[in-house]
Amino acid sequence: MTAAPQGVRSTTSVGSRLRAVLPRREDYRAMTSAPGRDLVAGVTVGVVALPLALAFGISSGMGAAAGLVTAIVAGALAALFGGSNLQVSGPTGAMTVVLVPIVALHGAGGVLVVGLMAGALLVVAALAGLGKYVRLVPLPVIEGFTLGIAVIIALQQLPSALGVAGEGEAVVAVTADAVATWLADPRWTAPLVATAVAATVLVVGRLRPSVPGALVAVVGATVATAAAGLPLATIGALPSGLPAPSLPELDWEQLRVLAPPALAVAALAALESLLSATVADAMSVSERHDPDRELFGQGVANLVTPLFGGVPATAAIARTAVNVRTGARSRLASLTHAAVLLVVVLALAPVVAEVPLAALAGVLVATAARMVEGSSLRALWRSSRSDAAVLTITFCATVLLDLATAVVLGILLAGALALRQLARTAELQPVATEPADMGRHDAEEQALLHERIVAYRLEGPLFFLGAHDALLELTAASDIRVVVLRMSRVTTLDSTAAALLADTIRSLEGRGIDVLVSGLPGRFRRVLERTGLLSHLESRGHLFAGTPDAVAHARRHARHLAG
Repeated sequence: MTAAPQGVRSTTSVGSRLRAVLPRREDYRAMTSAPGRDLVAGVTVGVVALPLALAFGISSGMGAAAGLVTAIVAGALAALFGGSNLQVSGPTGAMTVVLVPIVALHGAGGVLVVGLMAGALLVVAALAGLGKYVRLVPLPVIEGFTLGIAVIIALQQLPSALGVAGEGEAVVAVTADAVATWLADPRWTAPLVATAVAATVLVVGRLRPSVPGALVAVVGATVATAAAGLPLATIGALPSGLPAPSLPELDWEQLRVLAPPALAVAALAALESLLSATVADAMSVSERHDPDRELFGQGVANLVTPLFGGVPATAAIARTAVNVRTGARSRLASLTHAAVLLVVVLALAPVVAEVPLAALAGVLVATAARMVEGSSLRALWRSSRSDAAVLTITFCATVLLDLATAVVLGILLAGALALRQLARTAELQPVATEPADMGRHDAEEQALLHERIVAYRLEGPLFFLGAHDALLELTAASDIRVVVLRMSRVTTLDSTAAALLADTIRSLEGRGIDVLVSGLPGRFRRVLERTGLLSHLESRGHLFAGTPDAVAHARRHARHLAG
């Protein structure tokens, strides 16, 4: 049978991957199973999402209209193309944290280009099947990351909550300047409005979770401030429809400069969306999302949304949770949520324009507070020093550096600590030589020592981080003629450990101590071949399938040397 050309195989592979991530007929057929419940859930989520979309749009630096456009366009496209039936997408607090410096440095055009590049990266990740790997981020990294984002969101809202101007890339510096400005001329209207809204959201959320506390608080604040004629900054004019799509002018230099932030946006969108989908699965009975299809849906949403003036989007855990709790069964609920927000843009834009910025700041401060899970943080902090260190480093890096750096640092630290802990499980132990001897281990060991023979069992992972410590006892052997090294329980052997093992055995042989190896797993032969140790042992007849044969040979050799 003739093999297909390489180009044909590549094209077939890409085609099959594309078919795997595209929507299926059964996804849309599910929208007819319980339309009433989905419509109710969608309207509820739309009501909850309205103040958040406005607030996140303003917080990103792109304006309230950008937040609404993102919730509408990305919410609909991610629902149509994503891998979860219950996911709700749109602007999120974590994404605004990434966007603030992009807006400050590159303006609205930079955000548009970053969104397009991030969308393309997400589509490529979906086609490459990377969805299952994104979910492997350690819990301490996620919790430290989330805590850091919550702190940044709260800091970003202080200027609006205090009723003073505050824009810039460095959140901590901008917040400090805003506080100093307010202290020089304190005016209490904006802080009181923001505090009242935040308190209302938190109290209603705790006592009446089914009530959209954010919308109630924002409407109440808007009516009260308008009736009292209080001089507060408001959202301002909104468009009476979605803006026409427009393509940016791109050049290679611009793409090069914006590639790192685009990568950060894509990574954040992937991480937050898959975490949200996992939460939705846990809250439902039978729902199971497809991670690669979810990445594809988010990629499509981020490719299209910036063309309408929106910001990069991701799935929203809070809105997804509301969607599930209110009975959503299919993608119809998320599509309804987008339709509700579109109606607001078309019919209620003049009313929404009067919402005070301080009220939206209060909504986001409450949102930041609700992002922090105190019980989870305490459990991680108390579980181990390693988890506490990873959580703390990730949190500090998120606040002081940037989100991408924080996640990378957290993952690297968590990986290093896990490797260190794994390395400590490698052991070198004296062993009895036959099953019948296991009940008289000490007597057998003493008999071998009398013949100047020692038998060890090497077990666990033997790799670069812990190989030296595990082999240290071998190098300390003295007044011994033969060492029997049983390796049947070694689970890992990398090139560094193989080289150290070879050096140790040659060092012992240089001191007149023969080393016999037994039970070497076949999968480690290749790595030992590269060091020359395998051929060396085989040429001397020092490689054995079982420990009893090796010990018998050691005894004959010891008697020969003694005679």
